[in-house]
Amino acid sequence: MTRAAPAPGFSRTEYPWLLPSALSDPELPGDRGGRQRPRRTVRDWVVDTCAFAVAAFIGLVALESVLEADNAETFVFLDQIVGLASCLAVWLRRRWPMGLAVTLVVVGTLAPAAGGAMLVALFSVAVHRPFKPVAAVAALAIAAGIVQPFARPDPTLSLWGSIVLGAVFVLLAIGWGMLVRARRQLVIALRERALRAESEAELRAERAQRLAREAIAREMHDVLAHRLTLLSVHAGALEFRPDAKPAEIARAAGVIRDSAHEALQDLREIIGVLRAPGEAPPDGIVAERPQPTLTTLDALIAESREAGMKVALDNRVPDASAVSAATGRTVYRIAQEALTNARKHAPGAEVAVRVGGERGQGLTVEVVNPAPAGAAEAVPGSGQGLIGLTERVALAGGRLDHGPDPDGGFRVHAWLPWPS
Repeated sequence: MTRAAPAPGFSRTEYPWLLPSALSDPELPGDRGGRQRPRRTVRDWVVDTCAFAVAAFIGLVALESVLEADNAETFVFLDQIVGLASCLAVWLRRRWPMGLAVTLVVVGTLAPAAGGAMLVALFSVAVHRPFKPVAAVAALAIAAGIVQPFARPDPTLSLWGSIVLGAVFVLLAIGWGMLVRARRQLVIALRERALRAESEAELRAERAQRLAREAIAREMHDVLAHRLTLLSVHAGALEFRPDAKPAEIARAAGVIRDSAHEALQDLREIIGVLRAPGEAPPDGIVAERPQPTLTTLDALIAESREAGMKVALDNRVPDASAVSAATGRTVYRIAQEALTNARKHAPGAEVAVRVGGERGQGLTVEVVNPAPAGAAEAVPGSGQGLIGLTERVALAGGRLDHGPDPDGGFRVHAWLPWPS
């Protein structure tokens, strides 16, 4: 299945350089399972530059306290070198956030000038890693903050003041980073939800289109089967009555020609309906043809009688126009399919069609044919029409029963709702 286009405002924007690189990838940084890291955007470069400046500023403030402590020049020089290296290492915080944070926590215990870089690294870990590793690094940083006043005491602060201040800075950096991560996760979740909603909407539209095409194709199948059966009956009459009068032969040939033309037209419409979406229909196919209803049932019976069938119609519905178009069309299709089956399996037998019902009680349709006079020829694909008819009646809210009678005939009975 083709993935839907990204929702506007999430993965695409008019100013992509304003977004962090993390939001240009479906996964959060560090959760991609070793896949290639997204490239820095302009915003990332600005943020990394600011982080370097903050780390350098805090390192300089810490270095002043080292100078006030009357430390040896060697320690001061080493603090400067370590502080500069730590600030430069901040540029690696996106690639190795966990390793960098652990290293700077250990280094910051003995080198106060690396404190600013350590806080930036802790912030990066909280942004790019889940809670468990972040909690472990935070615990290590707090433990280092307890050890540092003993290893490199600050002359401007008391022992407990240094411990509390260090813990506060660590928790602030971790909390801020977790807040940023939570916001990014929310944005990514909203983006994925929008993408999923678009994909589901496309699937629903495709499914509705497919169902509509199948319904139209099923409708056309019923018509086509009826036309081909009429054609077969008239062709059989010409085959078995070579001594018929010229007028009868001409009339039968005309019916065969008309039925063949109508069957070809129906077949062309089926092909047009089943074409892939977006393809133009063949020339001459109309978008929608008039659909039969209960009022056209008499025309169906007359057409069957012209084909040589013996059909007795008992229509007890006083006002056929009062029946809804959908229900009337279902009644018509039931009678059409039953007459087609009777013509194929019981040629020459008299068929009885009975329709009745009232508002609030529903409509009943019954088509009964006796046993054929002789052995009927097997017809390929028999039974498929009744399966489709059962589905059609079920979709209309009714029920259909069909099967052989004890005397060898066949009976089709259906009930359809007719609301009051």
